[in-house]
Amino acid sequence: MGSTLAIFAIAILSALCIGGLGLALTSKDSKTTQRMARMAGPNRSKALRGESEVDNNEKRRKQVQDTLNSLEEKQNASKKISLRTKLERAGIETEPKKFYMISSGVGLGVTLLFFLFGFSPIVALGAGFAAGFGVPRWVLNFLVSRRQKAFLEEFANAIDVIVRGVKSGLPINDCLRIISNEAAEPVRTEFRDLVEGQKVGISLDQGLAKIYERMPLAEVNFFQIVLSIQQKSGGNLAEALTNLSKVLRERKKMRAKIQSVSQEAKSSAAIIGSLPPGVTAVLYFTSPDYLMPLFTSTTGHMIIGGGLCWMMIGVLVMRKMINFNF
Repeated sequence: MGSTLAIFAIAILSALCIGGLGLALTSKDSKTTQRMARMAGPNRSKALRGESEVDNNEKRRKQVQDTLNSLEEKQNASKKISLRTKLERAGIETEPKKFYMISSGVGLGVTLLFFLFGFSPIVALGAGFAAGFGVPRWVLNFLVSRRQKAFLEEFANAIDVIVRGVKSGLPINDCLRIISNEAAEPVRTEFRDLVEGQKVGISLDQGLAKIYERMPLAEVNFFQIVLSIQQKSGGNLAEALTNLSKVLRERKKMRAKIQSVSQEAKSSAAIIGSLPPGVTAVLYFTSPDYLMPLFTSTTGHMIIGGGLCWMMIGVLVMRKMINFNF
């Protein structure tokens, strides 16, 4: 009986010793694990923050790419330019019907004038067609080009106004309103249409797209992209517009440099192109009998037509050689 109790006592003591040793080891391991977790905690949090920053950058890059793709699709959607759009680009507030009536009147007047001076019907009809179809469109393209040049001269200053307004705490809409009231033409008119469109519910993206439709310039496209990306992805608008203003001014300097370098070629092309009609005019006033067969005979009419065709080809070739798109 005594021996049995002794065996049970030894077994209980052994179990207690083993349990205490296991508990000690377990607590040591848990403390070590906790200590290691505390030591690894900052690095792990930094790693998690790095992963989140990478994800945010990827999302923002994707948003920027989607914005650029959508803008490119909108710009490539309509390649054909209507006459109404050309009139808006030229700043002419008239209907296309009135423009067609004026063109027809000019063509008819030139045709009658050539008939009165004794030219053949073919020459008179050709001159009337050129005056009615070509001259009004040339004038319209000239007005569009002049208005776009005036817009570029003032556009960088308008962007600087937005930059100063944003840095001083003004919202972008107030900055646009300042430009619509104080900028020079035609920037003032274009931004006034943008501000008035926002009053009736047109979004900023739609208003900028309308400006780009009337002013299809790379500078306006840059401005539209910057504002669209800033609205959708956020960022420092003042810094982005400051960089854009610098880019526009550098492009303006480069354009002026190209024009100055190519001025000699343009002068040579103008002199060469004006020589044939100039010599013809001098001969007509000094020796009219010498040139009259050109205007009175069929062979002379054919010579005039061929000369005009070759002259037109030469002018177009020289224009292509001296035209620098930048």
